[in-house]
Amino acid sequence: MLFNSHAFIFFFLPITFAVFYVVARTNHALAAGWLAAASLFFYGWWNPIYVGLLLGSIVFNYVLGMRIGKARAAGDLARAKLMLFIAVAGDLALLGYYKYANFFLENVGELVGTSFPHANIILPLGISFFTFTQIAFLVDTWQGKVQEYRFVHYCLFVTYFPHLIAGPILHHAEMMPQFAKSETYRLRAENVAVGLTIFIIGLFKKVILADGIGPYVGPLFSLPGSGVEPTFVEAWSAVLAYSLQLYFDFSGYSDMAIGLSRLFGVTLPLNFHSPYKAVNMSDLWQRWHMTLSRFLRDYVFVPLGGHRKSAARRYYSLIVTMILCGVWHGAGWTYVVFGALHGFYLAVNQVWRTMRKHRDRRLGRKRGHSTWWGRPLAILLTFACWLVGLALFRAANMHDAVMILKGMFGFHGFALPGLLLAKWGAFGQWLAVHGMDFSEGRGLVRGGLVNWMIILLAIAWFAPNTQQIMARFKPALGIPRDSQPARLLLWRPRAALGVIAAVVAFTVIINLHRNSEFLYFQF
Repeated sequence: MLFNSHAFIFFFLPITFAVFYVVARTNHALAAGWLAAASLFFYGWWNPIYVGLLLGSIVFNYVLGMRIGKARAAGDLARAKLMLFIAVAGDLALLGYYKYANFFLENVGELVGTSFPHANIILPLGISFFTFTQIAFLVDTWQGKVQEYRFVHYCLFVTYFPHLIAGPILHHAEMMPQFAKSETYRLRAENVAVGLTIFIIGLFKKVILADGIGPYVGPLFSLPGSGVEPTFVEAWSAVLAYSLQLYFDFSGYSDMAIGLSRLFGVTLPLNFHSPYKAVNMSDLWQRWHMTLSRFLRDYVFVPLGGHRKSAARRYYSLIVTMILCGVWHGAGWTYVVFGALHGFYLAVNQVWRTMRKHRDRRLGRKRGHSTWWGRPLAILLTFACWLVGLALFRAANMHDAVMILKGMFGFHGFALPGLLLAKWGAFGQWLAVHGMDFSEGRGLVRGGLVNWMIILLAIAWFAPNTQQIMARFKPALGIPRDSQPARLLLWRPRAALGVIAAVVAFTVIINLHRNSEFLYFQF
């Protein structure tokens, strides 16, 4: 079931909301159980068969988590460690089978010079998210951070529908206390107003903005597969359009998840914080899919050595961690190379920061000192590097990715769209006379796409984000300290803003016929 569907908005959500608060008046445990059951129904709407898989994963991890906790409490650390290994291995085996079995068979077949039949595997929605959420629970139990083991709360923690399909990846310690608080089960007008407003903002981002530019992306990325070499303009238009579609799609989902959860009195961790305003790649990954970055830092990068070892070990750990990040997103060499590229980006960023720190110390400057033009230049450079990575991330295969990258670096020519020749008038004619090629052939870069890119880039770079707009009401956990409340658009529960929200909601609802999936459902 999609958040941006009539079934969810007019059927599932109002029924789940009403029953939850009616039951919560008399029995909190039963209300939590209802929310867990509703979440399973939400998950099973897509394919009921996989509800059993999800429940099996929950019981498996809960039982082994209990055993890890008991063994640790009894001082039997060897047994606790063995249980942890078995549980994590089981989770990774499940994830590996559904997500990577066919990729493995393809590559083994190429090595031995034969082809193996593909397994008939349908990837369960959200398997990466509920698997990583439970691995975090197991490791936290091993480390003694888990204090509460009620099964109904654990089941709700894993299945909780706002996060189940595309994140955020939750920590046991940040959710269990909220499920145990009595005020969580008390209907509050503030939670309803804040939750609905955030949900509507996210729905607008998805349905109007992401789905508005989305139709331009496929034709541009399909050029290499049809034997066409994308020009400089077409290649950059492809990755820029996709970057904006992905940005507002994921930003919209993240807002909707936070808003929906707030309706039920639960605050989710922030998962998206204006990443296109990042000044370097490290900053970008602290803003993009923040809970995945947190998971990889705590459970992969730090165990590999983190910042405690030598510089060479740190760079090695960064690259390995990001390769795993790439592989987490999908089974394909494009994802492997995407991860390796970002590992390289982060290693270069670490070298640069070390050099800059030494330079600032030598010159007696304040740490972080930069010129007036340094920040916008850093943002543009970071964004350009991100776009190069997205060519790999979106392409169907390595051949298509290489073709797109060649186009981005000018190997396929610099022809401009023919529509610009007339639009630019004398300037266009001057460019044509001096050798610029205005192509009338494919017509894939149209004026509508240019307008969308200008509008969406302006929003991404200059507009406040949702948590800044809703700053008075602490909409999420883990909002960065440097996040400043919006000045002109700071939200308050006023009638005029309610009318605006209603108009936006109506605009979105009449466009729900598109009913497109979220891009992160694929990962």
